[in-house]
Amino acid sequence: MVAAFTSISPHPSFSSLYHKFHPSLLAYSLNSSIESTNLSNRGRNSSTYGPLRIQNAATKPAKSPAEEDWKTKRQVLLEKKVRSVDVKEALRLQKENNFVILDVRPEAEFKEAHPAGAINVQIYRLIKEWTAWDIARRAAFAFFGIFQGTEENPEFIQSVESKLDKDAKIIVACSAGGTTRPTQNLPEGQQSRSFIAAYLLVLNGYKNVYHLDGGIYQWFKEGLPSESEE
Repeated sequence: MVAAFTSISPHPSFSSLYHKFHPSLLAYSLNSSIESTNLSNRGRNSSTYGPLRIQNAATKPAKSPAEEDWKTKRQVLLEKKVRSVDVKEALRLQKENNFVILDVRPEAEFKEAHPAGAINVQIYRLIKEWTAWDIARRAAFAFFGIFQGTEENPEFIQSVESKLDKDAKIIVACSAGGTTRPTQNLPEGQQSRSFIAAYLLVLNGYKNVYHLDGGIYQWFKEGLPSESEE
């Protein structure tokens, strides 16, 4: 049997909640001759048996830019001067300086309620594919009672580019936001979906990127203008 191992985060905003699952959540049935040969090639992602090439389809894909260590992302964000603004400052910038609030929450959350005038491009989406790797991740989420696992949206930058040019002034927002400011308990600050999105934006040439401190939660809490699509 060839086992599939996976590590997932049911909450992409908080890297400290990442979990690893073992033993395997998915296995593949191969005929006995391939299985016995494969045991001698343990640790390899693929093997060749005569004209037949067997690929372990459940191998975790290569790390994407969004999956870089938070320390690496934080350093880039600081170098690119991505600063955080509170919700009242964000509202002022939106009204007076043509800033766009880019809400990167899932589409369903955005439609339920969002800052007035905001646009939505989700940084994470519900897992859609049915590859062996995706099935393993779905099973891992289900193990923890989470039946709507999310994955990085591979079309995030493409979707942003269809709506905003590289000179656009952007305030990136997610549910609760994060911080680059160190504290005693969090010496590197705290990662969030909005910071992941901001990191991808600056890597792809966006020059005016801000971050919403406190996130959409704080926006609603202070009673600032909001709207719904439902």
